[in-house]
Amino acid sequence: MIMRVYRPEVIAITGSVGKTSAKDAIFAVLSKKGISGLSEKERWRVRRSKGNFNNEIGTPLNIIGEWSDEDLKLISLDTPAGTRRLQKAFFWARALLTMIAVAMVPRRKKYPQVLVLEFGADRPGDIKYLLSLARPKIGVVTAIGEIPSHMEQYSDVEAVAREKARLVESLPVGGWAILNHDDDLVLAMREKTRARIKTFGFAETADIRISNFENISEAGRPEGIAFKIEHEGSFVPVTLKGVFGRAQAYSIAVAFAVGVAFGLNLVEIAELVERYYIPAKRRMNLVEGIKDSWIIDDSYNAAPLSVREALTTMNELAATRRIAVLGDMLELGRLSVEAHESIGKMVVGVVDELFTVGPRGKFIAESAIKNGMAKTNVHAVDTVGEVLLQVQDTIRKGDLVLVKASRAMGLDQVVEEIRNMA
Repeated sequence: MIMRVYRPEVIAITGSVGKTSAKDAIFAVLSKKGISGLSEKERWRVRRSKGNFNNEIGTPLNIIGEWSDEDLKLISLDTPAGTRRLQKAFFWARALLTMIAVAMVPRRKKYPQVLVLEFGADRPGDIKYLLSLARPKIGVVTAIGEIPSHMEQYSDVEAVAREKARLVESLPVGGWAILNHDDDLVLAMREKTRARIKTFGFAETADIRISNFENISEAGRPEGIAFKIEHEGSFVPVTLKGVFGRAQAYSIAVAFAVGVAFGLNLVEIAELVERYYIPAKRRMNLVEGIKDSWIIDDSYNAAPLSVREALTTMNELAATRRIAVLGDMLELGRLSVEAHESIGKMVVGVVDELFTVGPRGKFIAESAIKNGMAKTNVHAVDTVGEVLLQVQDTIRKGDLVLVKASRAMGLDQVVEEIRNMA
């Protein structure tokens, strides 16, 4: 009902990793750019989905209105079932009343002109349902990878790809499919859409090409990333402070692709990204640690692809020693053991000290030792509580510490324990 009344331009983003960062980068560009015909001070009215509320509950809420972080915390995994019942009841009553008010009393000057929504797909049929709520004109597929998240609900990787592909299959002829050129399963989706296609990635044949990428360190301190974006023979440099990794460059490339689809030029987009892009918390963020160390806080979530990217990034940054605190990657189904063992193999030669947390994390530890890492430098524990003091005692001046796991593992507690609170 609301979508029929207001008819906002919908940008939907799906993929196994990178959805939130891509969403935030798109928002930084579109929400700060003036629309033709309006005064310089006016902006496109843009709403993005909050946090990772990208499912059958979160998407309707994002369509209905803006909600505070405290509101959304009530209905998140952070608030256990059976607790705060009265507050939850009041919230759902308010959401219902807001939906009725927005649908029945149109406020065209206040409702967003553009909705930037994440489409999560935990199980088959999720994308189809989300498309019934909001039909996008622009669809973005970030990446799938060899072992995507939520594999336990799918028969194989191709089944995950088919589910994600429903998004691009739904796009209209005048729409845009924005696809990761470097992911074969994503790139193959160009055969499944009627929409115009814009690809992004490091490949020379990508429409929006990332080149000259580097993770920057200065005087032993990690600083950020720098790269160029190329499109149709033109290029612009981009520099971002306090974030790291190729994954962030991919997200910025998505924002460029969407910006171009909206008629913006490369220089405009680069300026908006550099000025207004604020990466989501706990996604490759730099944090000052105890004992003059540095922490890369990537504790929000983890999939094999994102863990490998994080380790690659760590290896490219200056440090006295490199310490990794890695926890379980959840919802990988029958590929779980293989996925964790592959990470253990990659750790060798990159990490000086390895801490693993959780029963699946032990496969990382065992694989690291099997592939040549000294047993004395590998520490496997069952819970976050067990690892906190061990990591504190191990850290020295100049160390770089990577903290990463699926969100449910709670490794954000490690970051808070070893960050410099002064």
